[in-house]
Amino acid sequence: MVTLNTQSLTVPVGIIRLFEFTLTLITFSLVASEGHNSTSFWAWCMFTWCFCCFITLLIIILEFTGLNAKVPISWDDFTTAFAMLSTLMLLAASVIYPTLYVCSSCSVKIAATVMSCVCFSLYAAEVGLTRAKPGEISGFLSTVPGLLKVLEAFVACIIFICLDSDFYSLFPGLQWCVAVYSICFIVSLLIIILTIGRLLARIPFPLDKCLTGYNILAVVMYLTAVVVWPVYSFQKVERPPNCRNCLWSRLVVVTCMTCINLIVYIVDTVYSVRLVFFVSPA
Repeated sequence: MVTLNTQSLTVPVGIIRLFEFTLTLITFSLVASEGHNSTSFWAWCMFTWCFCCFITLLIIILEFTGLNAKVPISWDDFTTAFAMLSTLMLLAASVIYPTLYVCSSCSVKIAATVMSCVCFSLYAAEVGLTRAKPGEISGFLSTVPGLLKVLEAFVACIIFICLDSDFYSLFPGLQWCVAVYSICFIVSLLIIILTIGRLLARIPFPLDKCLTGYNILAVVMYLTAVVVWPVYSFQKVERPPNCRNCLWSRLVVVTCMTCINLIVYIVDTVYSVRLVFFVSPA
């Protein structure tokens, strides 16, 4: 017999999750009712709303039935990482969808955009409520370095959906940049998975110092990408008169996201160095 666990669904996080599920489902349904689009950005937006809706429903069911305590993962890390990831994904969808697909007479699409923005606000509120405060004992992904790892992985995902393999395969410099994005994404994703799976403690070496070293290496690699990507990308590509989801605009997005991820890795490195070398253990 399953014991109901209503404590996990108390106000405000539980009710926020109920609204998150309902509104993401409404958003997905509204956009789906307008028909299919074959572009990668439309697919990203649809995946975002579907993913957030499904995982939120799964979290609600597991917490309400108490089965979350039986799942062999760090539940707090999982829910915090999911809330952070959903916030970022919905922010991107709430910008991309109206920019590329909404017109002044598209009432259903405008309503979907509004719903998506409300969903973003709800997930952002959940992150604010569940994030670890200074002095609290919590999972790694509830801390600033953990949230930065989720942000790093997300920005890399935005870069990937904007890449054009037919274009970057022509230039070795751009191939190096794609390798940088891929390597750093894989490492960040691996750290997130190991954290949620409670496997970090089993690694037989000082993890904090290794992560600091990796962050420094990632900063150096992204520094090269920040320089190399625009140099090779815009040599022969000019902005066309009517640029709506054209190659030039996608190259600009990759350039901006590369700069953003560099800043995130620098902040992560500074934070890690301060924790490892300047904060004495209690």
